[in-house]
Amino acid sequence: MKIPELITEFLEFLEIEKNVSPLTIRNYRHYLKRFSNWLADCSPTVPDNKDINQDTIRRYRLFLTRLSNAKGLTLKRITQNYHLIALRTFLRFLARKDIQTLSPEKIELGKAESHSLKFLSRDQLTRLVNQPDMSTAQGMRDKAMIELLFSTGLRVSELVKLNRDQIDFKTRELGIIGKGSKPRLVFISDTALEWLQKYLSYRVDPYKPLFVRYSGKKVGKGKGEEGIRLSARSVQRAVEKYVKKAKLPIKITPHGIRHTFATDLLSAGADLRAIQEMLGHKNVSTTQVYTHVTNPQLKEIHRKFHGK
Repeated sequence: MKIPELITEFLEFLEIEKNVSPLTIRNYRHYLKRFSNWLADCSPTVPDNKDINQDTIRRYRLFLTRLSNAKGLTLKRITQNYHLIALRTFLRFLARKDIQTLSPEKIELGKAESHSLKFLSRDQLTRLVNQPDMSTAQGMRDKAMIELLFSTGLRVSELVKLNRDQIDFKTRELGIIGKGSKPRLVFISDTALEWLQKYLSYRVDPYKPLFVRYSGKKVGKGKGEEGIRLSARSVQRAVEKYVKKAKLPIKITPHGIRHTFATDLLSAGADLRAIQEMLGHKNVSTTQVYTHVTNPQLKEIHRKFHGK
């Protein structure tokens, strides 16, 4: 079968059978289309499943390494790996259908660059959450938003999807559907709950979204009530603004506040498996990255033997 047809079938499988998010499907389409176009340019005929072999993968990896954009910048190693992960998942799909092609295990990922995990200390976090102007509706919203991010460790994509009726003020709990359509329960601190109540008491509109815009097009135009929902990019811009205003030495993002949530729990001695559940990680190996930046036992050893 021809590669473009198989890719289309694979993307439909992700959407219908696997219930994969539209964003993930978009990314897979982008990565696999690049592979398909490259393979077509290298072949005298329309490539099919038998054209994918180890030599093909070797040449494709070389192509990704040398690929550059209009500014002359090459792809980061992690982005190259995203292309390979998409291709490996595609090959697994073909294997399930008994379509003869290269085994997905034959594709090895390149060693990614190591990145330092960015998170805030308690003092830095306090400075950040104190930046919004409490005399404005937008400032009240942003204060509640940042407090909720730190209290729950929510992803920014999860935060902006929240509706008012999802919050249980009595139990201080919040049920969400996270990454990979995985449901989980998150818990809200007293401080975050207090600021959420203040923010919602400030609101006089009847709209469902928990966090709403205060600029741009009004409700009723375009997407109706959903049009007033705050976007993930708006949350990112707000955090960036307050980071600059607080003159923090770290360029933190909403995801950095999620890192802060996890490292704060680990520093206090919380169990790694519990943190995995609260973050909504599928595998504990993803959560283990935080043990490299905070380890109470190692800190105590350092204080005892090298703290004078």
